[in-house]
Amino acid sequence: MKKQKLMEKQRFYYDKGFLGSKSGRPIRILSEYLSPLSSFKHNKIESTVVFFGSARIKNEENTSINRYYKKAQELAYIITKWNIKNFEGKKYVITSGAGPGIMEAANRGATQARGNTVGLGISLPFEQTNNKWITKGLNFVFHYFFMRKFWFMYLTKGIVVWPGGVGTLDELFEILTLIQTKKIKRNIPIVLFGKEFWEGLIDWDRLVQNEVISKEDLNLFIILDDINETFEYLKNNMDK
Repeated sequence: MKKQKLMEKQRFYYDKGFLGSKSGRPIRILSEYLSPLSSFKHNKIESTVVFFGSARIKNEENTSINRYYKKAQELAYIITKWNIKNFEGKKYVITSGAGPGIMEAANRGATQARGNTVGLGISLPFEQTNNKWITKGLNFVFHYFFMRKFWFMYLTKGIVVWPGGVGTLDELFEILTLIQTKKIKRNIPIVLFGKEFWEGLIDWDRLVQNEVISKEDLNLFIILDDINETFEYLKNNMDK
């Protein structure tokens, strides 16, 4: 028995030193693809709706920006109820970046609707733990941002981008770039939620006037400010 345990420790896939080394990086990257893939198959998840947004937005009413927490929670609830009723909970599963703020609101709303919900977290140098509203078995922590982004994009049928900072804008422009360059060929409706926040934040018309984007690129997203309107837009434009 002792000999067997010793032999097991000598196997390469038990060698934490090797797996954590530069040479072991391809295996770490592959694990961040295969492990979520296995979990999605096990939970019979066919597609997702991704919520991007700030981790700093709180479940409070003391500032105008915080009102988006309840709105994200409500929209996640509505989408999840619709998913359960029409698709047995397999499609349009609410997915977030697993952190606090808008991410927590998304997972919370889906859980309160009694549906599965996915959290794609990221390990960071400062403390951030995945929120408690994520479904067991669908709660991930990635090391590589690009693998996390891959899973945001790979299964999604629709995206709602809530007010946020650098990370949220990075995620928005990543998906816009992939669609604009035809790396993603399927139709993905993108809603920028919150006119007060989004209108004027980016001067899209100036980008068109300077001919650095085409006028048609403005059709890649829509800015909305109403929960029911957003739900209807997603429902009518997501691939079935």
